Amino acid sequence: MSSFIIASTRRNAGKTSLLVGFSRATERRFGYVKPLGDRFLYRKKRLWDYDAALMVSLSGMPLEPERISIGFDHSKLRYMYDRKTITAEIKRLIAEMGEGRDGVLIECGEDLAYGASVYLDPLTLSKATGLPAVLVAGGTENEIADDLAFIKRFVGSDEANVAGVIVNKVLQPDEFRTDYLPEVAELGINILGVVPYERELTTMTGHFLAEKLFARVIAGESGLGHPVRNVVVGAMSVTAVMNEERFREPDKLVITSGDRSDMILAALEAGGTSCLVLTNNIVPPSNVVSKANSQGIPVLLVPGDTYATAMHVDRLVPLLAAEDESKVEILTRLVRENVDLQALEKL
Repeated sequence: MSSFIIASTRRNAGKTSLLVGFSRATERRFGYVKPLGDRFLYRKKRLWDYDAALMVSLSGMPLEPERISIGFDHSKLRYMYDRKTITAEIKRLIAEMGEGRDGVLIECGEDLAYGASVYLDPLTLSKATGLPAVLVAGGTENEIADDLAFIKRFVGSDEANVAGVIVNKVLQPDEFRTDYLPEVAELGINILGVVPYERELTTMTGHFLAEKLFARVIAGESGLGHPVRNVVVGAMSVTAVMNEERFREPDKLVITSGDRSDMILAALEAGGTSCLVLTNNIVPPSNVVSKANSQGIPVLLVPGDTYATAMHVDRLVPLLAAEDESKVEILTRLVRENVDLQALEKL
């Protein structure tokens, strides 16, 4: 039985994506636990963790996602549990999720300190359960090097078992192996994999945008799965925006006010438009909506202004969704080719 705790040195290092790739690459049936939810998802008047909902959907576990987490709110957990009772609860949850499975994958929060005040950080969990912790380091090459040095100097103890590190989203993997891995070897850190950055994993879809922007879909619902790789803000004249190189690129999202029919029609006629986000809660004329519908281009309506919406989109971190089968295939390949699966399966 292969069970381990996965944690990250920084936010958005890619823990969940690596777990998905690992599960598919090994073709084994794993249980999953997210003790402390940190990506809130409100569905059917219930609070779920986004990662838990994703893993339940992809693994086929016959569970409600809220059963996978002990809780979300630190203050509530501090009121309900002490160290002894929360340890008992996490062991119960791991045993329940592992029943009939080949192992259990326990995912921690956004960084190494997250959950420490309620005894749900990765090192405390490792001590409490006896399970090894696998750390994911992501970011620029220098950030990764800093994190690995920090891990060696300050992370872990005789009781907590840090089994190794997976370096993720590396922009120049060959250069990293040449310039940084010798230094890592001197530190004595067990590197379980160096996974290259894959731009395709950073794409968004209309589904994701509609959910994150709390948008109303007024046309083109059939095209919500189209990828978005480029973003154009249509706040200038049509002539000016059509001279923009990004406007001529494929798979683009165009953000503009709902009263800019000229801009909306230009985006629909230009080709390569994956999605339109219309701001200020202004619904365009019916002929414009009809044209978008006929082309299967989603039109999302949001109440904010164009600038605020563009800033919101810029801050979005693309998350893996259950329907992103192409991304799941990419992750499976990346993990299979770049991670020591045999070492992970022996943990």
